[in-house]
Amino acid sequence: MNNRTFYNEVLTEHNLHPAHKHELENANMTCEGLNPSCGDDIWVHLDVDDNGIIQKGAFEGDGCAISQASADMMFDLIIGKTKEEALRLADLFLKMIKEGHLSDEEMDELEEAASLQDIAHMPARVKCAVLGWHTLKEMLTGETDQANPQPVSTENH
Repeated sequence: MNNRTFYNEVLTEHNLHPAHKHELENANMTCEGLNPSCGDDIWVHLDVDDNGIIQKGAFEGDGCAISQASADMMFDLIIGKTKEEALRLADLFLKMIKEGHLSDEEMDELEEAASLQDIAHMPARVKCAVLGWHTLKEMLTGETDQANPQPVSTENH
């Protein structure tokens, strides 16, 4: 199966049947990400335990197929990981989109999210693909990505 077909199948499946798009009761971290250029709006919710392990995660909001599918793939990767591991995965994903490539080992770490690699060559869709990942990163670090500033409000309970 060629990469384009795999990309389309994965994107469609995560967009039409997102496993992680729902309200998350008892979330202790919540952050909103907004892409003002297209109107995509996402709320990222996490339940992180005292050891810094992401026990549960979900998202809510509206956006294009790419933003919604990318966020769903992100949660597939980060649930069960520490905050530090989740940040590393976010950095890998953002590097893949920004630079258009990663090592084979890094691509393997991203699992299905690696199928979005070609978005690096679609400038109009880059902000869609990275919205959830930037929101996660800002929530976990408290830092705004100055290269891609987006209005984001964070609420930690």
